[in-house]
Amino acid sequence: MASLFKKKIECLKGIGEKRAELFHNLSVYSVGDLIRYYPRNYEDWSSPTPIKEAEIGINVCIRATVGTAFKVGFARGSGKMICKAMAYDDSGAVTLLYFNNKYISQMIKQNEEYFFFGKITQAKSGLQMIAPTFAKVSDGTSIHPIYPLTAGLNNRIVTDAVKNALDLLPEKVNDPLPQWIRDKYNLQSLDYAIRKIHFPLDSDELYTSRRRLVFEELLVLILGLKFLKSNTKEENGIVLQKNYTDEFLSMLPFNLTNAQKRTIDDCLNDMMNKRSPMNRLVQGDVGSGKTAVASAVAYSVIKNGYQVAFMVPTEILAQQHYESISKLLENTDIKVDLLTGSLTPKNKKLAREKLASGETNLVIGTHALLTKDTEFKSLALAITDEQHRFGVGQRSTLLSKGNHPHLLVMSATPIPRTLGLIIYGDLDISIIDELPPGRQVIDTLLIDGKKRARALGFIKKNVEEGHQCYIVCPLVDESENQMLNLHSAEMYAETLRNHTDFQNINVGLIHGKMKPADKEKVMNDFKDNKIQVLVSTTVIEVGVDVPNANIIMIENAERFGLSQLHQLRGRVGRGSEKSYCILVSDNTTHDTIKRLETMKRTSNGFEIADEDLKLRGPGDFFGEKQHGLPEMKIADLGNMEDLNEAQMCAEEILKKSSDLSEDEYKGIKAEINQLFGRVGGESLN
Repeated sequence: MASLFKKKIECLKGIGEKRAELFHNLSVYSVGDLIRYYPRNYEDWSSPTPIKEAEIGINVCIRATVGTAFKVGFARGSGKMICKAMAYDDSGAVTLLYFNNKYISQMIKQNEEYFFFGKITQAKSGLQMIAPTFAKVSDGTSIHPIYPLTAGLNNRIVTDAVKNALDLLPEKVNDPLPQWIRDKYNLQSLDYAIRKIHFPLDSDELYTSRRRLVFEELLVLILGLKFLKSNTKEENGIVLQKNYTDEFLSMLPFNLTNAQKRTIDDCLNDMMNKRSPMNRLVQGDVGSGKTAVASAVAYSVIKNGYQVAFMVPTEILAQQHYESISKLLENTDIKVDLLTGSLTPKNKKLAREKLASGETNLVIGTHALLTKDTEFKSLALAITDEQHRFGVGQRSTLLSKGNHPHLLVMSATPIPRTLGLIIYGDLDISIIDELPPGRQVIDTLLIDGKKRARALGFIKKNVEEGHQCYIVCPLVDESENQMLNLHSAEMYAETLRNHTDFQNINVGLIHGKMKPADKEKVMNDFKDNKIQVLVSTTVIEVGVDVPNANIIMIENAERFGLSQLHQLRGRVGRGSEKSYCILVSDNTTHDTIKRLETMKRTSNGFEIADEDLKLRGPGDFFGEKQHGLPEMKIADLGNMEDLNEAQMCAEEILKKSSDLSEDEYKGIKAEINQLFGRVGGESLN
């Protein structure tokens, strides 16, 4: 099957140059890509509904004979071509309508029996179906695949292309999973799974084919991450000669927690006593003091004569870290610099010259650190913020700028440890599980829409006392609403600005669709108290430190995962003033109330993450980008049962063959190379 990834999609019947470009929009370039382009859903045509019993306006499958040939007419005004035919079963008849489809009469033949799937509507002339999908009853398929599409490609085109692609499969498809694995875990062959995932005859075939493909994908991911980890262990890392932690701690105007000290010790132990480079993830709850930990580790690296790079996702965060770390190190001889995209060409050039010469000891920057013209004299530690999904490829680019430097990845997203061990399989993990003394508990309130006016009055009172406030909405603008009755940031901000009580209050707006420079300006204005109330989407989930903000109100709170709500709540409570998180929801279902009550009950991020896992499943932790991991074609990183099964198998395989060098594992090795090749990971040779 590997050879099919070398065959261009254009070799398939019906796919010319223009149509191939549409498939390219779906990241389908080869026949192999298409075979691995799995349906996003399925329509069950196994139990057709009699026409007479079909519910109006609901998707339904009918089994009917086409009684008349298609008649072609044209609509008045628009000039649209209309093709009509009558279909019937024992209970009644329905008119089939297709627009601007001159080939439909060649595709649907008179006196033949078909399945039709779509909505039946009531017209003056009787029942009708507009452009239903269809298949001959004689084809025998009762479950139909529905594929992710792009403009210009409909489901039938993709389905036909997949059928043609499957015809090119060899008679015997080489299976990457050895027979002993398939037997032990009761898995179908790859040949069976790859055919039936597209065109299952029943739900059992769909389940068994999907289970096989999910298992294989997770197994390959877990093994690949383990090899990334073992590859770094084969490298000779830079060994630090002296631990300067006590010297650093003596300069601090505050005491670190035991969890912070333990994490620093973990990092220094990696860098002083292990032959391979450190590859460590530091997980810390909101406000747990991860930056102080990173600064302490960086201090020891620099005092040993090396350089440190600290990469963050936004310019405003880079500036914030630059200011806070510069303050921590102001009484030392350590030179800290900033490198971001918005610097003038002259200042960028100067910053890069200082890095190359070694004059700069610690650089804090954005993606500008990844450019080819950014060079270091002696990079020994790279720090990245995984919260913002820096992927395997970007981490590799940063690490390539030194001679096997150490890696410290920081995350503010609490992830249950068992899940983290799998997802961050290429990293060792330290957890900062206590907050610094004096970190205040934020009062969390749950209200419904009837109390919104009172909440806004409370916000107004706090703003008049000199404080600031966030209001978070799930949508950017009203066009996204689609009858969901959700609040949009743009409309909310406009309403507040026109509200008589807020006439003398500067209301700002920020959301993900704005240009980066505009977002930076709004956040800086909020930081400088030029904006008192900031209406936002979740773009502020991780943002600048604004100690003066003491209230966050979250509309439609039921639309967010608990871990996300916890991150948002962490935007306040950073100053000395009492802080509040107001959750607004009119959803009264038992599950929603139970979830939101968790936010009132605890401020422990790891407890909240565990609860989120139980109540909603861990898919919420990863979103679309899945923390920079290779994109999964079919597996769900949130299914712990599947993950644990694949993890168990991975451990068994590595006991039998630690480097997968035996012939029976060649297929798995090739799959690992293909999966990680897509994100810039190293191949296994």
